[in-house]
Amino acid sequence: FAPRKSVREKARLRLREFDVGDRFSHLPLAKASVLLPLMVRAGKLHLLLTVRSMQLRRSPGEVCFPGGKCEAIDKDEIDTAVREAKEEVGLQPEKVEIICRLVPGIDKMNYLVTPVVGFIQDTFQPTPNPDEVSNVFVMPLEYFVKPLNYQTVPYKTSSGYQGRMHSFTYDDPEHKTSFRIWGLTAHFAVFLALVIFRKRPTFEVDYDLDNLISSSENYFMNLYASMYERKKSNI
Repeated sequence: FAPRKSVREKARLRLREFDVGDRFSHLPLAKASVLLPLMVRAGKLHLLLTVRSMQLRRSPGEVCFPGGKCEAIDKDEIDTAVREAKEEVGLQPEKVEIICRLVPGIDKMNYLVTPVVGFIQDTFQPTPNPDEVSNVFVMPLEYFVKPLNYQTVPYKTSSGYQGRMHSFTYDDPEHKTSFRIWGLTAHFAVFLALVIFRKRPTFEVDYDLDNLISSSENYFMNLYASMYERKKSNI
């Protein structure tokens, strides 16, 4: 029983160093949050992900974390993430140990998306809301630094900002199916794995790994600035 705590404890300590709190909450963008639900299985960290229902208008069938838009009732990004996780997969708020908020991302609808990291029990049985979620699966966090099947997709924003998009294909032994994790979901999962494992991934990333805190914040601010330029040029 003892080693299990140490895996969780180590992860908790590392994540706390990267907690941005509400430092980016003031940015004038529409807001959304996702929950990155971590659990320990067989002594290793795993991450719970969902597959979006095929009847959703936006990104049907894509892999993502539980989450969604901020509502008026939410106090902060943590509230949003936890409320959405309850609505989507039946995760009770009191069953989540919230650890931190990481550097946000910006999705294709120009929402400021905050990743909220929390621990959940490995015994959690999801009850997916079929209107929103068609599947729920769990995969090793380590896959996001040492994948078996990985592609990189270069992209360029209309303002000329260039970046790399990660795309992972994971063969899930439990569901006997392959899941593709890419875009912002992959971006958050990779960052989470970099923070916790502190090792070089087997692929290129857009960060200085020796200065992960400052380079991740700079990466985000550059992205934000490029989006702001784009907004101005569209007016």
